[in-house]
Amino acid sequence: MTDERTPPSATVFLSNLNDECAALGAFVVLLEDEQRILLGQHSEALMQLAEAKIQLANKITTLSETRKHFLPEGTRDIVEWLRTNAPQGLPKWHEARQLAAKAQRLNQTNGELIQIKLRYNQQALGVLYSAAQSAAGLYGANGQTSLPSASRPLGSV
Repeated sequence: MTDERTPPSATVFLSNLNDECAALGAFVVLLEDEQRILLGQHSEALMQLAEAKIQLANKITTLSETRKHFLPEGTRDIVEWLRTNAPQGLPKWHEARQLAAKAQRLNQTNGELIQIKLRYNQQALGVLYSAAQSAAGLYGANGQTSLPSASRPLGSV
């Protein structure tokens, strides 16, 4: 990936960029797995994925911070820096940007799916709570059942 013209700092930068790209790719796979679980019926596996996501997000953050330390102070355009110092890294940088954008989209979609599931669960809990409150009122103060009255007596048409 590097050649004789690549300065040592650029070589380390490119190695870090490769690691960052690999971590982003793994993060995208985790988010895709999370989405499949969210769309399915068995959400139990989400807890395991959550821990893996946290670890991978921390790794990506560390790699990103390391990348920033390689760049001279005030560097605003990584593409220009790469063109000048390590042009062979441009494709990897574009890949990293695409993976980051895909991860962002997946994360946003997964967040929306989680909100939908949360609303559904809150509605289900509301129904259960109402049913429990209704069932609690089936007995009168004298201990006798007091079934809720229907709009018409049983047996009538």
